[in-house]
Amino acid sequence: MFRAAAADAAEKPSHVRHRIIALIFIITSINYADRATFSIAGNAAAGELGLGSVQMGFILSAFAWAYVLAQIPGGALLDRFGTKRIYAGAIALWSVFTALQGTVGFLVGLPIVTTLFALRFLVGLAEAPSFPGNARLVAAWFPGPERGTASAIFNSSQYFALVAFAPLMGLLVHSFGWRSVFWVMGALGLVATAVFLRYIHSPARHPAINAAELAHIEAGGGLIHMEDRGSGPAKASTFTWANIRQLLANRMMLGIYLGQYCINVLTYFFVTWFPIYLVKERGLNILEAGFAAAAPALCGFAGGLVGGFASDYILKRTGSLDMARKGPLVFGMLLATMIIACVWVEQEWLVVTLMAVAFFGKGVASLGWAVMADVAPKQLAGLSGGVFNMFGNIAGIVTPIVVGYIVAMTGSFDLALVFVGAHCLLTIFAFLVIVGPIRRLELK
Repeated sequence: MFRAAAADAAEKPSHVRHRIIALIFIITSINYADRATFSIAGNAAAGELGLGSVQMGFILSAFAWAYVLAQIPGGALLDRFGTKRIYAGAIALWSVFTALQGTVGFLVGLPIVTTLFALRFLVGLAEAPSFPGNARLVAAWFPGPERGTASAIFNSSQYFALVAFAPLMGLLVHSFGWRSVFWVMGALGLVATAVFLRYIHSPARHPAINAAELAHIEAGGGLIHMEDRGSGPAKASTFTWANIRQLLANRMMLGIYLGQYCINVLTYFFVTWFPIYLVKERGLNILEAGFAAAAPALCGFAGGLVGGFASDYILKRTGSLDMARKGPLVFGMLLATMIIACVWVEQEWLVVTLMAVAFFGKGVASLGWAVMADVAPKQLAGLSGGVFNMFGNIAGIVTPIVVGYIVAMTGSFDLALVFVGAHCLLTIFAFLVIVGPIRRLELK
């Protein structure tokens, strides 16, 4: 009887992959909160340090300059040395550079704008492997029919980050000054590094997984040995111009890259200028702005989960990747265009409501990383994710600077909201017209 019960228990898959995605979610939340530190602390910092709107725009864009430039090298490093070592080092480095931003202005003689730009540039450089690393972990740990949900969970952390951390950061600025935001977030990142090293392993070598779960993942197309093959320096580099050309010459991949850029215009408006918009345009104080930013973020978080669940449900019912990925995306981007309506709205509560609807839609549409898990060549999971994230995060360079110039020239955010909303429509065009059928790219 005892042996029968033991055999029955052995047949039930463990659920280690669910703990893995929960940890990725938490770490990616800290990642996004670190990106948003200056958007929360920036208004107070600008007053103390004497920064104008254009200077703020360039400082807010500094992260993305490095993040974009380092995506392809970061993805290649992940493919060559494995996710665990590269990702853990990245978390530690971006946390240190985040904390150092709180010291700006202490050392006499260092130019403030240049120093802030440089530190945020270094944060972007260090964070570059994070999302390609997430995509590799999802490809390794999850079968195909679960990847939409898994990708939506880690991608929705961008909204949860502001739900959880925007009120905290607003309270820190209000109670302890803007510098405290950077010190607290830097310390949290160092704790996250230790946790990551302790719990992240390859599926095939994880001490807690059982044979049933491993078989379930592998049967569904999970690349359970990906990290084993990529765990040492002897692995050949995937960063070759021939590989890059194959990715850039494919119409499907180019459409996906364009779509991700357009979606990220909305993302970067939210994590850079949105709290400042609430303070400057809508008259909220920084504490109120921190809590007001949490409402759209919470809706974006919910939308991300809805989009992931809906996509996987459609895939299981129809077997069509096109319907599963493109359907939620089109619906979500149509909702996201509601951000333009804020131009004609006066009441603060209605502005926050419209932003909440827009970010719910953006969350539903945020299936880019699930699509990448579906289409990336098996040999180039990290490099493909790096190229994808590079194109997507060009929006992080363009959006803060364009919005900064618009505000400086017009004295209003109205045209900035139209600029963001127009990119929602361009996302739909990219996926419906350019991408074509979604399928895994085979290397020649």
